[in-house]
Amino acid sequence: MQFDKKNISSTELIHFYKSILLPRMIEEKMLLLLRQGKISKWFSGIGQEAISVGATLALQDDEWIMPLHRNLGVFTTRKMPLSKLYMQWQGNKEGYSKGRERSFHFGSKEHYICGMISHLGPQLAIADGVALAHKLRNESRVSVAFSGDGGTSEGDFHEALNTAAVWDLPVIFIIENNGYGLSTPVNEQYRCFSLVDKAKGYGMEGIRIDGNNLLEVYDTVKGVRDYCLQNQKPYLIECTTFRMRGHEEASGVKYVPPELFDLWAKKDPVKNYEAYLLEKNILTAEEIENIKAEIKEHIESELKIASTAKPMVVNMEEEINDVYAENKKRTCKILDTASLQSSTFPPPSGFSGKRTNEVQEGADKRFVDGIKEGLYQSMQKHPNLILMGQDIAEYGGAFKITEGFVNEFGKARVRNTPLCESAIVGAALGLSLEGFKSMMEMQFADFATVGFNQIINNLAKIHYRWGQNADVVIRMPTGGGVGAGPFHSQSNEAWFVHTPGLKVVYPSTPMDAKGLLIAAINDPNPVLYFEHKALYRSVSGHVPQEYYEVEIGKARTVQHGDDITIITYGAGVHWAMDYAAKNKNISIEIVDLRTLLPLDYDAIEEAVAATGKVLILHEDTLTGGIGGEIAAWIAENCFSYLDAPPMRCASLDTPIPFNLELEKNFMAYSRLEECVNKLMNY
Repeated sequence: MQFDKKNISSTELIHFYKSILLPRMIEEKMLLLLRQGKISKWFSGIGQEAISVGATLALQDDEWIMPLHRNLGVFTTRKMPLSKLYMQWQGNKEGYSKGRERSFHFGSKEHYICGMISHLGPQLAIADGVALAHKLRNESRVSVAFSGDGGTSEGDFHEALNTAAVWDLPVIFIIENNGYGLSTPVNEQYRCFSLVDKAKGYGMEGIRIDGNNLLEVYDTVKGVRDYCLQNQKPYLIECTTFRMRGHEEASGVKYVPPELFDLWAKKDPVKNYEAYLLEKNILTAEEIENIKAEIKEHIESELKIASTAKPMVVNMEEEINDVYAENKKRTCKILDTASLQSSTFPPPSGFSGKRTNEVQEGADKRFVDGIKEGLYQSMQKHPNLILMGQDIAEYGGAFKITEGFVNEFGKARVRNTPLCESAIVGAALGLSLEGFKSMMEMQFADFATVGFNQIINNLAKIHYRWGQNADVVIRMPTGGGVGAGPFHSQSNEAWFVHTPGLKVVYPSTPMDAKGLLIAAINDPNPVLYFEHKALYRSVSGHVPQEYYEVEIGKARTVQHGDDITIITYGAGVHWAMDYAAKNKNISIEIVDLRTLLPLDYDAIEEAVAATGKVLILHEDTLTGGIGGEIAAWIAENCFSYLDAPPMRCASLDTPIPFNLELEKNFMAYSRLEECVNKLMNY
């Protein structure tokens, strides 16, 4: 192995040696503790340390790194205390995730490290978002994301690299090609000669290097960093290396030909670098032994500190409270819209009647205008708010909600995206790491499936996992009634209501559309904002001109009644109002939930108590819809109020069809009268 120190001083070379030796000696200690039964699991990076250490040494301390579970050298080179790391690995509360995460699945804002999730690929797009933040601020900083050879087969790899290339982001993507994805060899993973060949397909530069040569890694990453900053472009580095242990210790290495271990043992990154320092008289054998003794003493000292960790005492309140970041900053007025609002809505086929209620003075606006106004005023209020989505810039979005925004706020803040929902959700999280707010327009709520992992496992869980908030809003144009068929009309809000860490709002009036969107953007947590497409230009109502919030988690009483209660949201509110207007012989209490996560249980209880008979109405299909959860809660908590079992009126348990007659039959409103009669006659 050839080492070229170039202009690196002897002092630095010795520092590099200590930096690469520390993770190696920690790992050797961990393997001993594993055999002694004192730790339960270990993912070894022995043989790959030069990549983690060399890359981290080449960066500034305030540049974000997205490492994997074999990158202990990233954590140690960023000077994270071993005592706290060990407590993290042992699941102690004093670790970095309060015992909620394993091994290296955590991050630390103090150390500019955002750890992986088990799905491997999603951290790549987070690096895109961080780099975008630097670019927007004109900062000379890069971000770095690691991937294994197996991870390059993930769709997230493609999306992240493509987005970085299209947006000219200063991201360094590092592939650690150790020959195996668990037991799958690279010849069953890809067909290109080298993984770096993939760079050409994205229009970016790339290089393949010896990942076991510490100085080559350091020099390459340092030079690539300069390139990324000077040219404002991403770069791909493939580091060839070898994993000298199993995927994790329990999996063993029987699938690896024995001769490979002999070959790569000769390329050991620590031993070869140590031999180089001896050869060049930079260190003596005695000095090396002294360094090893110092590190061993340091490790034992840190483990002694870690051994004082207290046994876990479960605090239920803390567990629940830490799911969400606290909304400490109130930047505008909270408008009390829980009183009666009016709106006009052309009824669906089979319904008729007009509705009027007393409203505040002011011009009516359409539902779509409420959304647009809330978004526009939020862009004015928050200079750090970035909008991202397909066709949202010059074209104005599929539904023209951002039309004209690019002229007002510029393309840096109103960003067209490639067709890569997962990468854009990940980039939004990366922006959040750097203190930006972001709104992503999911062109149709149906398309959230291709960004599902990022939403469910990154956005929703990150604050609970290690205290990092995700200041992200995803707008979700949803719902049927427009003859758009199975992939542009689904009501999929229940998927996300099932996920702790998300907030889910679903307005039904123009006033709430504006206020809830502003509240969602002001909230430091990830919020899914569902907006029913059929309401965009068919519903009008009063919208105050001022900048205001409608409080998330608060339902609204639409009208009071004595006979039955209909609890609903979205288009269901208008179906219920139209039915009530047509059937004045029935006194109907109507409650608009507005927020689906968290639910307003106080309002639900009051509505149940008002009539004793409850119908939960939603456009989503019956099985697994939120109506089942609400009905169960009512049965458990409001049984004494009930004069009939809680009932549900929902759409058919089929995909939503394209043909208009089939769609009408599918929709919940076609069974509303039947359900009301059944409840009334109970």
